[in-house]
Amino acid sequence: MAVRIAVAIVAGIVCTVAAAAMAAERSPAGGLATALADAGFAGRESCRRSLESLPTDLMSADDRHVVEHFHRSTTLHRRLPAETIQCEATLLEFVLTKPETLVDIWRVLGISRVSLDPAGPGRWRLADGYGTVGIIRLLHHDRRPTGGMLVFHGRGGYTGSLAPKPLTGGCLLVVRYEQCVGRHGREAQRVDVEAFLEVDGLGLEVVTRTLQPLIVRSVAANVHEICLFVGQFATAAGRNPAGMARLAEQLPRTGPSDRRMLVALAAGGTGTPPAEPALDEDVGEELAARWLTADDLDTIRR
Repeated sequence: MAVRIAVAIVAGIVCTVAAAAMAAERSPAGGLATALADAGFAGRESCRRSLESLPTDLMSADDRHVVEHFHRSTTLHRRLPAETIQCEATLLEFVLTKPETLVDIWRVLGISRVSLDPAGPGRWRLADGYGTVGIIRLLHHDRRPTGGMLVFHGRGGYTGSLAPKPLTGGCLLVVRYEQCVGRHGREAQRVDVEAFLEVDGLGLEVVTRTLQPLIVRSVAANVHEICLFVGQFATAAGRNPAGMARLAEQLPRTGPSDRRMLVALAAGGTGTPPAEPALDEDVGEELAARWLTADDLDTIRR
């Protein structure tokens, strides 16, 4: 469940209402005030200011129209709690601009049914395996010496037992990251995610009273999970580059050059030696342990 929603956050999102429907499986509908506080809910004026701060002058005319649309149609706006990922900026950049590689790892490890297939430069088709499908586009990407920002737009829909009828929606997702100092003085990245959510055909009152309590805690928790996975991936690659290279060779939807780049960046491709002696053993169980049951892990061991 965690990975289903987490991939939407990292890649740029699928359908907002589908996330709400899926979140109902695991998130109790607590009080609205508590839920809003947990999710970093932001009001309409804050939403307007945030949209106006986006660098639309650097976007194409079509992409500017997408941002302008959210000025009129945002149903929910929220800033998620900041997260810290123990990795170098180059790895985070790679994962954000080529999210299909991370999804490929999840599928090989058996911790997700999600598929994320490139459909052109900065464009992906997403299906979560549970009834959610969508298209994700990268509208803007800028880099600075100590950080950067990416703006994604997603449109999608959900059809399945968790909703009485097909649901559609969209999201404008802003991901900002900034270099910081992590554990043991090593480089880390502070990640801030801001989402502008649009729900088709449902009024604000319905969304805020019925759907929002179901999704806000779940989405924030899953952003946390995805950040943990990326940090764990980088740590495992730094200690065990040979084992990570073997895992990368199993990725069926990732090309050879991207496999090599992913492993090199995760292992600290700047030439910095690992903090511990390099190992040469399987890393699948180490990476999957947090997200699989004991029976699933036994399968990996065999």
